[in-house]
Amino acid sequence: MDRPTGEPPGRGNDEPAPQRVPDAPPTLPSRTAFLLAFLSILVAGLFGGIIGYGLGDISAGDGGLEPLLWAVVGAVIAAGGVGIVAVLVLRAQAEWRHTPPPPHLGGTPDEA
Repeated sequence: MDRPTGEPPGRGNDEPAPQRVPDAPPTLPSRTAFLLAFLSILVAGLFGGIIGYGLGDISAGDGGLEPLLWAVVGAVIAAGGVGIVAVLVLRAQAEWRHTPPPPHLGGTPDEA
């Protein structure tokens, strides 16, 4: 059976609609929170690299690769530290948004 050319697949009477993926659990933090956490890790890595480069430049009198090594070390340390804090914050948000289980899983409507 042919479907009209302008109709997307799964919308005709002859084809079943595609199965929908279940929605994300309601306890997950918002997409905005994930984006802010990611951006904060990037900014911390950038600033850590700048600080590390500055420290390496001061300690190395003749230049060379030492400031770049310090920049990489500073970026990794700063991004790692902020990454740990970001994960903890996202987990805390998930706990704050706790919802009672549905009634068919043993929850009651009075729980909140």
